[in-house]
Amino acid sequence: MFRKFITLLSLAALVACGNRQTADKPASIRLDFATYNPPSLVLKEKGWVEEEFGKDGIAVEWVQSQGSNRALSFLQSNAVDFGSTAGAAALVSASNGNPIYLVYIYTKPEWTALVTRSDSPIQKIEDLKGKKVAATLGTDPYIFLLRSLARVGLTDKDIELVPLQHSEGAQALVNNQVDAWAGLDPHMARLELEAGARLFYRNVDFNTYGVLNVRKDFADKYPQFVERVLRLYERAKKWIQENPEETVSILANVAQIKPEVARLQLTQRTGYQVAIPDQKLIDSITEAGKVLQAGGHIQPNVDITQLVAGLVKPDWAQAATR
Repeated sequence: MFRKFITLLSLAALVACGNRQTADKPASIRLDFATYNPPSLVLKEKGWVEEEFGKDGIAVEWVQSQGSNRALSFLQSNAVDFGSTAGAAALVSASNGNPIYLVYIYTKPEWTALVTRSDSPIQKIEDLKGKKVAATLGTDPYIFLLRSLARVGLTDKDIELVPLQHSEGAQALVNNQVDAWAGLDPHMARLELEAGARLFYRNVDFNTYGVLNVRKDFADKYPQFVERVLRLYERAKKWIQENPEETVSILANVAQIKPEVARLQLTQRTGYQVAIPDQKLIDSITEAGKVLQAGGHIQPNVDITQLVAGLVKPDWAQAATR
């Protein structure tokens, strides 16, 4: 009887050990890809993520994000583990209880501006008062619009805000359904080159970095896999800088745009030099958060500084870039 008891204990220990081994790695890693995140397109095209994690028997799944709002929704609903957004959009989502960490900067872009048609009388931000303006709620262009309005003493109450996804906003502008649009590349670059659209207000400092976010649950369970994903992002960024024309082709194919449009986005409005979430990023999203809070888009009882501190986690990027 005693021997049988020992055998049962041994079997239980083996089962427990097997369960611990399974818990040491995820069954799959789910990432988004987006036309506003060129490194994600390269990773998907090259199959480097599948190559890296296939040796561990881990499946890889890709989900396309059409904007920061979609990526953040995917993260909150546990549809992806890694989602690419603008920094300020991640902050707003975190303020609403989305359990994420901001762990990496994939680009420092100028990907948004205020856009109107070539024949429009709109010349400056103040001219938007009373006008129809399209924007995608919860994204950097939307936040850019709010900060731009605040700069001249206006709010979204002074315009007629038309909530549309980025591509729909671009089309609405072309079709004279709105007077202006808070644009996003590559749609903005396409309208600029093909429809003569005017970027009537630009401010690179109001563009809040392209950042990669990870679900807290995933990061807390599998911290080593977060670093491995970021190392792959570093590989993709290096490859982009060494292969600019092939990157143009990849973006043009995924976004269904002309190469010259992709080239404008990639060579004139996208930087890859920064990877680690640093004080500049913290300052950028903190200032955006204060403006959003003043406009009632973040609850007044939220401590913005504390919120940013809980969101931004640079350790994984620091390790991945060594």
